[in-house]
Amino acid sequence: MNDRQSLFGIEVDPLTMDETVERCLAAVRDGRQLEIGVVNAAKLVNMRRDARLAEAVSGCDLVLADGQAVVWAGKVLRAPLPERVAGIDLFLRLLAEAESAGIPVYFLGAKEEVLEEMLRRVADRFPGLKVAGSRNGYFDDSQQEEIADGIARSGAQMLFLGMTSPKKEIFTAAHGARTGARVVHGVGGSFDILAGVTRRAPASWQRLGVEWLYRALQEPRRLGKRYLTTNTAFLLMTAREFIRITPQAAPANRSH
Repeated sequence: MNDRQSLFGIEVDPLTMDETVERCLAAVRDGRQLEIGVVNAAKLVNMRRDARLAEAVSGCDLVLADGQAVVWAGKVLRAPLPERVAGIDLFLRLLAEAESAGIPVYFLGAKEEVLEEMLRRVADRFPGLKVAGSRNGYFDDSQQEEIADGIARSGAQMLFLGMTSPKKEIFTAAHGARTGARVVHGVGGSFDILAGVTRRAPASWQRLGVEWLYRALQEPRRLGKRYLTTNTAFLLMTAREFIRITPQAAPANRSH
């Protein structure tokens, strides 16, 4: 069992991708529910401002470093994390494992046309995958219990939520157990990427930790200011935390 690392008051699991996948498969085998939360720079900033989001993420069974900036901050703040476990990469790994092990899955999120295109592409890529059901992500809060019950009736063992924060975290916290799924993973904009609506940054951009910049360049009006604001706030948060945990140098003794 890996001890969690505390980062900005949030407990983060220092797991590799392989270790995370194994935890998920063990949860399915053992009949335990595993709710997965992921944090990147923007979400850690927003968790400071949104108590419901912070509570929902902190309540997850696994909290993973989805952003490269979080891994770097962990290194600087002496809370080392072995690697980035990107939500979309974990999503694809789990789909492959579900296909080979015959584990039924459910997709919840995105616009109806995006969801349908993603389902077509997933069927091409994972032809043996058992899709227990799917639903778009546009619904009122009053429908949440009904949707959770529908997922439970489908028999899905893995539930993937392609919704934005904090909606996906709040749905998971409130109704994750009701769905009956063993693995509940919020994958954010991954449905859009799999459907070909948005493009993912090349691996070289990911390694440099500037995947956010690639996304901002695709949607500058919607994302430009948001990323600039949250990234600046994250740098300031990290600097303040570094100062807080760094012992102040003792004054030098003066010789007379």
